[in-house]
Amino acid sequence: MPSLSLRINLDPDGRVGPGKIELLEQIAAFGSISAAARGMEMSYKHAWDLVEDMNRVFGKPLVAAQTGGRKGGGAQLTAVGLAVVSRFRAIERAAAAAAATHMEALQAEIEAGGGSRAVGP
Repeated sequence: MPSLSLRINLDPDGRVGPGKIELLEQIAAFGSISAAARGMEMSYKHAWDLVEDMNRVFGKPLVAAQTGGRKGGGAQLTAVGLAVVSRFRAIERAAAAAAATHMEALQAEIEAGGGSRAVGP
């Protein structure tokens, strides 16, 4: 079955998609940017750069991070970060529901094709 992937272009020059949202969800789950990065097989620097980009685009922090030390650091989503994840997932569900009939029709076209290829003129 075909699947839908959503990326939202934000004004003026930002965007958010499944990768950034998954990063936020992983940070919320693990309480750590470094653990989230490891879980997604990306460098800590890349994860931190993505967090900073989202903070810039939204104009306020999506992640509250505490620096390490003897007790260790940590990170959690702010109210804005939680809202961004929630809204993105709601938009994603709405888009999938709106597209379901068309996605099924695409799958039917694939199945009806029987592996044959169209030939040009």
